[in-house]
Amino acid sequence: MGQQVEKNTVVSFHYTLRDGETGDVLESSRDSGQPIVFMVGAGEIIPGLENRMLGMKVGETKSIEVPPEEAYGPKDPNLIQKAPREYFQNVPLEKGLPLQAQTPEGHTIHMVVVDFDEDTVTVDMNHPLAGKVLIFDVEVLSVQEASPEEILRRQMRGGGLY
Repeated sequence: MGQQVEKNTVVSFHYTLRDGETGDVLESSRDSGQPIVFMVGAGEIIPGLENRMLGMKVGETKSIEVPPEEAYGPKDPNLIQKAPREYFQNVPLEKGLPLQAQTPEGHTIHMVVVDFDEDTVTVDMNHPLAGKVLIFDVEVLSVQEASPEEILRRQMRGGGLY
């Protein structure tokens, strides 16, 4: 009898992520051939996916729908802002163009151009998957008990227990 996905197990799985509205494939671990490996309970993948994988067994496949609240959150209208056009002087602007900016503290902000005119550029700084229902087609490849050292190491790295 194979292990099942439960707290303090290390799980390896392949996934294909689709947009819940359009059905379009957004990304897949199969493209790289590298499965995702995470420890259950360490906060390493989005909660809505982790919670719905509990109880799955090795070799099992499942299509899992995750609402925005348990993934990347709803779209925040405050993160859609207008900026002066001169901030984007050397950028050939187009709608949907992904951009990056640095904060004074050195953090990278990702944004997408929503609209622009001669004076202003409207950018959306929400996560690209915010507000979306996500469909994960998952296949569990392996499940192992996490060693006490692994549990401790992952907790130290910032993952917490439930």
